[in-house]
Amino acid sequence: MSAPIPDPALRRLPALDAVRVIGALAVVGHHVGFATGRNTGDAVVGAWLSRLDVGVAVFFVLSGFLLFRPYAHAQATYQRPPAAGRYLWRRATRILPAYWVTVVVCLLVLPQNRDATTADWLRHATLTQIYQHGQLKDGLSQTWSLATEVSFYLLLPVLAVLLLGRRPRPDRVSRIAVASLVVTGVWVALMGLGVLSLGLHTMWLPSSAGWFGAGMALASAHVTLRTGTGERWRWLDDLGRAPLACWAIALAALAVATTPVTGPRDLAEPTAAEFGTKLVLYVVVAVMLIVPVAFGPQTRTKSVFDSVLGRWLGRVSYGLFLWHPFVLEGIYLVFDRPEFTGDPLGIFVLTVAGGLVLASVSYYAVEKPFQRWGSQWPRRKRRSTSESQSNVAVATAAN
Repeated sequence: MSAPIPDPALRRLPALDAVRVIGALAVVGHHVGFATGRNTGDAVVGAWLSRLDVGVAVFFVLSGFLLFRPYAHAQATYQRPPAAGRYLWRRATRILPAYWVTVVVCLLVLPQNRDATTADWLRHATLTQIYQHGQLKDGLSQTWSLATEVSFYLLLPVLAVLLLGRRPRPDRVSRIAVASLVVTGVWVALMGLGVLSLGLHTMWLPSSAGWFGAGMALASAHVTLRTGTGERWRWLDDLGRAPLACWAIALAALAVATTPVTGPRDLAEPTAAEFGTKLVLYVVVAVMLIVPVAFGPQTRTKSVFDSVLGRWLGRVSYGLFLWHPFVLEGIYLVFDRPEFTGDPLGIFVLTVAGGLVLASVSYYAVEKPFQRWGSQWPRRKRRSTSESQSNVAVATAAN
């Protein structure tokens, strides 16, 4: 008997793996710019390097899109939503093992972390290091975004119920977008009023709700288009036919973000208005980067993104995200290079090369085995053919 074919509305979009790689490389570039001192020391190059943290917005919009799509599909087709327990188990086995290995290595190997306390270990092991000031250890500064992602993972089943309701509604895309923007808008307003701290609460989930919500809204629109119930969103498919136009808009938004309207380029706190402006510009960049890959017909651009190399880089991109700060720290230690010096391009190439080596080891030795284990346990009871097809589609789409 042949394997069940996933619903077309939930088929995996492998070209999005290459978008994940772009996000990871952007984050590497941002950290290299800071390490070499170019973020603040160069008026033009530094401005662009300092705003490559836009890669975090790309990750968050992608997560919202990929993880919310099975819930939107289940509602649109009157099926059961993904089981919360199994969904969380798959997320845990996908994210935590490789992350824990990174935490152990960074805390034990990097000399800057010799003063790590038991509390530091516990905070990083439980991804709670963002809930107090100054708790991110060396080589693990990027994990603030992973801690935010995990809080989104935990809330997603509840958010799906609240945002989707029990019956399909034609306005659900708008509802999701507006609700997420309201959450972030109120959060930023509280920062502006001094109720919340711009040095701490910018890392918490509500600050990024607009980014996750944009991905969730795109997922809902994608499902309505593929199930034939959302003609009002046909313009997204039309927009997907023009990748160069979309990417020109993304580049223009990023260019605006390199100006002072988004705040300082160093570690100084921005104002609430500057932070809010950056959030808006970054979501434009992320959405315009993703739409041509997720929507529209199969194009030559998608074929390039869906290449063997693109898929492989997508698979190891999580490891690159985890390990590149460790590699960057190691470069400066091994070559005894002073802080805030060095050629950004050369350091970037070395960091990416070393990061990909460790990412490959991480993927094949840790991530892939745990993903396989996570997909096989707990074993599910035998179900009807239609429900089995739905489960296959959900597992494929949320990978």
